[in-house]
Amino acid sequence: MSAPKFTTLGCRLNAYETEAMKDLAAQAGVRDAVIVNTCAVTSEAVRKARQEIRKLRRENPDAKLIVTGCAAQTEPETFSAMAEVDAVIGNTEKMTPGTWNGLAADFIGDTETVQVNDIMSVTETAQHLIDGFGTRSRAYVQVQNGCDHRCTFCIIPYGRGNSRSVPAGVIVDQIKRLVDKGFNEVVLTGVDLTSWGADLPAQPKLGDLVMRILKLVPDLPRLRISSIDSIEVDENLMQAIATEPRLMPHLHLSLQHGDDLILKRMKRRHLRDDAIRFAEDARALRPDMTFGADIIAGFPTETEAHFDNSLKLVEECHLTWLHVFPYSPRQGTPAARMPQVGGRAIKERAARLRAAGAAAVTRHLIAQHGCAHRVLMEAPDMGRTEQFAEVRFATPQPVGQIVATTISGHDGQRLKA
Repeated sequence: MSAPKFTTLGCRLNAYETEAMKDLAAQAGVRDAVIVNTCAVTSEAVRKARQEIRKLRRENPDAKLIVTGCAAQTEPETFSAMAEVDAVIGNTEKMTPGTWNGLAADFIGDTETVQVNDIMSVTETAQHLIDGFGTRSRAYVQVQNGCDHRCTFCIIPYGRGNSRSVPAGVIVDQIKRLVDKGFNEVVLTGVDLTSWGADLPAQPKLGDLVMRILKLVPDLPRLRISSIDSIEVDENLMQAIATEPRLMPHLHLSLQHGDDLILKRMKRRHLRDDAIRFAEDARALRPDMTFGADIIAGFPTETEAHFDNSLKLVEECHLTWLHVFPYSPRQGTPAARMPQVGGRAIKERAARLRAAGAAAVTRHLIAQHGCAHRVLMEAPDMGRTEQFAEVRFATPQPVGQIVATTISGHDGQRLKA
C-alpha cells in the first residue's frame, strides 16, 4: 500500500493546509489515496480543478480520489457528480483528525462521501500548526482564516467562512520553535490578514501582533507580512514600519482598482486617494519600502477612463511588484450579474497593466545598482533582498543564511551580485 499523493491548486494558504493534511493523513494511516486541494477564486480555477481530477484519475486508476479545498466547499455537488471522485471534503473537515480516521478505512459505504458543512458557522481557526512549511530559509505561519467582507467579485468568504484569528500566544510559540529550527525569516499569512484579532478578547490589531512577535522573539532576524488591506492598517503597524528594522520593507496591497466608481461597485472600503495616502505615509516612515499590489483589469462596467486610473496608480503609489488579474465572472457573485467588459478589451488592458508593472520592476532594479543589501539565500545561487527582489550570485552562498552583498547590476528580471 502506498502513501497518499497530494496536489495543491491556488494560494499559499492552500499549500500550508496541504502540509497539515499530510500530517493528519499520516497519523490516521491513510493509504492508496490521491487528495486534490482545490481553489475557487475564479471560474477558470474550478475548470482547472476538474481537469486535474480527470488527469489524476487516469494516472491513479485504483486509488481513492478525494477532493477538498475552496472549490469543494463552494461547489460540492459539482465534484461529487464527477465519476472520478470518491469523496468530497469541506475546508473545515479537511483539518479535522476524525475526517482522516474515517478516510483511512474503506470509506465507501462506511463514511459519507460528501462531508461539507456550513463554514459560516465555524468560529475558530484550526490550530494544526506546521513548523517549517516553506523553503529551507523562509517559513510561513497562518495567523488568520476567512473574511468578513463581501467584495462583489469574490467567492472566497463562502469557501473560507468568516474571519477567525489564531491567538497571539500560539503564534509566538510557533515562531519561537521555527527560530530554534534555524529559520531566518517568518511570513505571516491569512485570507484577510489585517482583520486579525477582531474576534479575540480585547480585539487586538495586526500591529499589536507584529510588535509582540518582535519583542518576544528577539532572535528572529526577519518578519514579513503578506497581503494586507491598507485601509485597515492600525497605528501600531505603522509604528512598526517606522521603528522596527526586522519588519521587512515590503508590503503587498490588496488594491484591486484605481477608480473610485469601480471600487464602489467592487464593494471595496477604500478610495484611490486612501491608497495613495497610505503609500506616501509608509514610504515617509520607511524610505526603502517597496509595494506589490493586486489589480483587476476589465471589471464589469469598466471604461477606458476607469482603467486609466488603475494604470496611473502604478506610478502614484510607486508600485513595484504587480499581480494583474484579468476579470472573469465567478458564478454566485454579484459582479457576475453586472454588465461585462468584452474579452478582447480585458486581455488588452491586462497586458498594458503587466507592461507597466514590468517597467516598474526595471526601474527598481536599476536603482539598486551599487547598493548594499542583506540577502536571504533560498538556493546556492539565489536569494532575496529585504524588499523581496531576487538576487543571483556568481558564486555559491550558504542556503538559509543572510548574506551581506553589493549589487553589481541586473539582467532585466533580477539583481546580480
